Amino acid sequence: MSDTYDMIILGAGPGGYVCAIRAAQLGMRVAIVEQRAQEESSGPRLGGTCLNVGCIPSKALLDSSEHFAMARDHFSEHGIQVGKPKIDIKTMMKRKEKVVDTLVGGISGLMKKNNITVIAGRGQLVSTGTVAVHSGKDAQDRKEYHARHIVLAMGSTPIELHNLPVDGTHIITSDHAIALSSVPKRLVVVGGGVIGLELGSVWARLGAEVQVVEFLPQICPFLDADVAKALQRSLGKQGLTFHCSTKVQEASVSGKGKNAHVLLRATNSKDESVEFEADKVLVCVGRKPVTESAGLSDAGVTISERGRVMVNHDFATNVEGVYAIGDLIDGPMLAHKAEEEGVALAELLAGHANTMDHNLIPNVIYTEPEVASVGLTEAQAKERGIAVKVGKFSYAANGRARAASATDGFVKILADSTSDQVLGAAIIGTRASDLLAEIVSVMAFGGSSEDIARTCHSHPTFSESVKEAALDCLGRVLHS
Repeated sequence: MSDTYDMIILGAGPGGYVCAIRAAQLGMRVAIVEQRAQEESSGPRLGGTCLNVGCIPSKALLDSSEHFAMARDHFSEHGIQVGKPKIDIKTMMKRKEKVVDTLVGGISGLMKKNNITVIAGRGQLVSTGTVAVHSGKDAQDRKEYHARHIVLAMGSTPIELHNLPVDGTHIITSDHAIALSSVPKRLVVVGGGVIGLELGSVWARLGAEVQVVEFLPQICPFLDADVAKALQRSLGKQGLTFHCSTKVQEASVSGKGKNAHVLLRATNSKDESVEFEADKVLVCVGRKPVTESAGLSDAGVTISERGRVMVNHDFATNVEGVYAIGDLIDGPMLAHKAEEEGVALAELLAGHANTMDHNLIPNVIYTEPEVASVGLTEAQAKERGIAVKVGKFSYAANGRARAASATDGFVKILADSTSDQVLGAAIIGTRASDLLAEIVSVMAFGGSSEDIARTCHSHPTFSESVKEAALDCLGRVLHS
């Protein structure tokens, strides 16, 4: 088989494999390079961080821990008597691994279905049109491949702090936190962002004493302030303790084996010294693009001071025929962003227009309650001098939420005060991630709050809260 393709993609995460599928559908001959190894010699393990150690395994644990918390705290309210539930972490982890393995196998099946060549090894950009793949430790295990289009989609990796060196046992990252063999008695999460809150809530539900240390005054600073406060309050009721405006200084490990513990030293907003003792410290301060191992600098690809690959509106780098998507480029590091960019790029290279709107990328935090948002916040609208009207509706007034004992949360919609065009939305509550899709669709067509308000929603459903929030924008909410 020839080593020349129409497209070669480095990285088989959500951006890479989706780009490969769409390009193949459009008639291109495609190869995808992935260095993540299988446990067995059956080729590379596809799916990237998201599928293997990120989105999917964390959601499996979130669901399992939510079921446990429901059985422990709420079954009796429904007249269900099951006694005190017990945790079997080994079985919980096996279920998580089965979910991941099934989906990884599914991606491999999609590659075969679409006649995409999968190449195992570390991909390296050599020059325009040429990629080298290193398949082993020996320098001789190197082979060159050629393509008209080369797509960089290597994803990202957790950021480590120099004053909190990760050892994988006491000071850990999210990669380790999804695979613990027991529930830590005391867990300190450094970073009050999406990953820290999700994994912190998992282990808090299972019995850990969780403290969240955040450098900024607000958790998840990208969120609308109302929503961030509501989320912190709700997670606080679940046992998480928050220390915002607190800067970590250093950590030290004392003792050995089961007696080992971590002493974390920090300073608060008053410049006072504070200490935290923990069995494990989970460092979740963001992620950084994977660029070092792909030879990008040597090939002349421009990288920003923040470590992102510089691209234009059409995802093209400064090197002819080389493109980048996903976590490598500017924007939120989200799997669905990478997927949409992969599709947009494949279609662009096949002669279609790039119609992706980066202003309509949803953000979701999969805690319980969930948080989902899109577009502008109130603060951002004010900064831009845009006058908006705000509609809010509480889950407590929604019949389905009341029946499900899921009354913690609200829907908030922002619309232009003159045109009524929806400019942003935020939802905190059960199924927020699913409810937001309706608002994103309306925004994609430049729709108004009245468009949502005049759409018939099934009763009783959580989605009626979206309709009611839109009605509130118009000053005619019905059930509040």
